[in-house]
Amino acid sequence: MTITRRIVLAGGAGALAMPNVVRAQGETFRVGALNPVTGAGSPYGSGMQRMIAAAVEAINAAGGVNGRRIELFSEDSQTSPQAAVLAAKKLIEVNRVRAIVGTWSSGVSLAVMPLTNDADILLMHTSGAPALSTPPVNAKGLGYRFQATNDRFGRAFAEIAAREGFRRPATMAFNNASGIGNTDGFRRAWAAKGSQNGEHVVYEPNQPSYRAELLRVLNTRPDVIVMGSFLPDTTIILREWFQTGTPMKWIIPGWAANPQLVQALGPAVTQGIIAVESVSNEGAPAFAAYDAAHRRAMNNQPGTANAYAAMTWDMANTLALAIEQAKSFETAAINAAIRQVANPPGEAVATFAEGKAAIAAGRKVNYEGASSVLDFDQFGDVTPDFGAYFIEQGQFNRRYVVKI
Repeated sequence: MTITRRIVLAGGAGALAMPNVVRAQGETFRVGALNPVTGAGSPYGSGMQRMIAAAVEAINAAGGVNGRRIELFSEDSQTSPQAAVLAAKKLIEVNRVRAIVGTWSSGVSLAVMPLTNDADILLMHTSGAPALSTPPVNAKGLGYRFQATNDRFGRAFAEIAAREGFRRPATMAFNNASGIGNTDGFRRAWAAKGSQNGEHVVYEPNQPSYRAELLRVLNTRPDVIVMGSFLPDTTIILREWFQTGTPMKWIIPGWAANPQLVQALGPAVTQGIIAVESVSNEGAPAFAAYDAAHRRAMNNQPGTANAYAAMTWDMANTLALAIEQAKSFETAAINAAIRQVANPPGEAVATFAEGKAAIAAGRKVNYEGASSVLDFDQFGDVTPDFGAYFIEQGQFNRRYVVKI
């Protein structure tokens, strides 16, 4: 655990308090931000964390939730289940948070959710493993997913593979819930189209070389390899593939096929890769509010640069609106109010302040998120749209959007 930061965002002032200093202004509602500041998720973690803080600042500037300010405690999950468990224990047992937001990677969220269930608090995450939707993991229904499930990602992969005319796909998966979930989702969706799946290889993490696994797939002569992978292993696999000189097309999740991959390998190796990532709700007023906050916090980088930051922005706003709707700080009441403020019908609202005013006037609200429309299903899952990004001369060009 590399950082421990207590942030008190004072209503109206918009300023961060000094670490470990609590302003004596009455009781607060404590929230834990548990994000991948280091590790495989580090390209996204700092932005995720900063946008939680920015959202909390705006919420407190609007008068806070149900008469209380939100007090934010931030920790680094290190994109490691073991480190995340230690950080979550600290947030729950020492900082006494009432919700944890922003866990990234399925392994982390699967490790943390038993702790949040035991503590009877909410967990809002960006992880894809289908197991996070249902019992026994989400037995209490306190988990909310702001990213697509791996099954939905797999369906998007299959739609893109079909659209691009591929006929002989093979798959390679990192041996964890997310990696296997992605490729299993693809293989089910591909089979449902009446098409035949090719070779499937699951590889172990933290290897210096994946040549044996790669050659096993290449020897079957697929026309595309669909990956369930992360940035470090993808980097090694693609470098070793390029060294073989074998022509190949790739479909890779966007968290692995990202600008850091191009930087590590260069434009020649990454040319033509199709990166698939969820697409934020870019035309919505909520996205405009998020984008402005992201530019302020992230040196004028547009909000489209980090889809996960949009998700954590939505987490803070959804949680705050649910507290306001519930008129309670009890977990059961807040949990019951989440779909009331996020799902239709209701008056579309784009910010906490707008929603708070509508709730105070007795109107039903529907928070249309920055990351997606945020219509939670019975499992607490949402279905964003997906972008097909083609890497060309080192640049990511989104050619089309897939809706499933």
